[in-house]
Amino acid sequence: MSPSSRRAADSPRLSVIVPVYNDPDGIRTTLESLVAQTYPTACYEVVVVDNGSDDTTPDVVREYCERYPELVTLLVEDEIQSSYAARNRGIEHVRGSLVSFIDADMTVKPTWAESVVASAEANDWDYMGCDIETYIVGEGSLTATYDRALGFTVRRYLEEAHFTVTACLTVRRSVFDHVGGFDSRLISGGDGEFGERVHNAGLTQYFEPNITVYHPARTTLGAWLRKQFRVGRGSIQRRRYHPERAGSSHPLDPRKFLPLRPRTFYGRLTDATTPTARETIGLYGIGYLSKLARAAGGLYEQYLRG
Repeated sequence: MSPSSRRAADSPRLSVIVPVYNDPDGIRTTLESLVAQTYPTACYEVVVVDNGSDDTTPDVVREYCERYPELVTLLVEDEIQSSYAARNRGIEHVRGSLVSFIDADMTVKPTWAESVVASAEANDWDYMGCDIETYIVGEGSLTATYDRALGFTVRRYLEEAHFTVTACLTVRRSVFDHVGGFDSRLISGGDGEFGERVHNAGLTQYFEPNITVYHPARTTLGAWLRKQFRVGRGSIQRRRYHPERAGSSHPLDPRKFLPLRPRTFYGRLTDATTPTARETIGLYGIGYLSKLARAAGGLYEQYLRG
């Protein structure tokens, strides 16, 4: 047996699940990154789950299935329009003892898969999150600066709320047998609800500081606020479906509409970047608009959709 064959035989199998919807350019970028890993192909698989795209996204994925038939698989989840339903569909299919999730449009270094497996072996975790580095494409914008500085704080999520976003999540396959999959009824916040179940089950959660995944920043204010609106809707859905574990207050709670505390906001901002006075004012404005968008999403879900 060759050294590479022995290495493959001794390595745990890693499965990567990528949900995608109407993003042909993003999924191409992600797949280029995932097929270039140093980890043994015999112990590695990439499962893309299309969530009912009506553009060329499935065609792009099929190109990679044809080029890498032993590595890339395309599944379809078109009954439920939900990234969490797509992830659950992938979980049903994968064979790995470790299961990683990243989003379409993200990239990883060639050693990413190898590093994930090494971290699992060295630290014996059940559930792991890592750093997300948000980068700005092109000239950028104030919104992109906000997203890059304050969009993802994975270590804080894990320490304070016991979850990581699914864009940088890896779990042992046995975790799903223990606590179940994601709640596909949630439009947002399913990562937090799942992470809390894992925590309550007494499983080991871990932040890995030596692994980074890369995510492009949202560049337009409209796209950013639409995301915040979904977050607000998801918080009310979680309150509805999981009242025993919901951390969200009532959508009419006046605190949801109050301006941000300037000193607290400035402290968070300067922990991540060094803005000018003019940028600080603009970023504060985006922060307050984000809060109002989440409040509006909550009101919409409670009184118009609920």
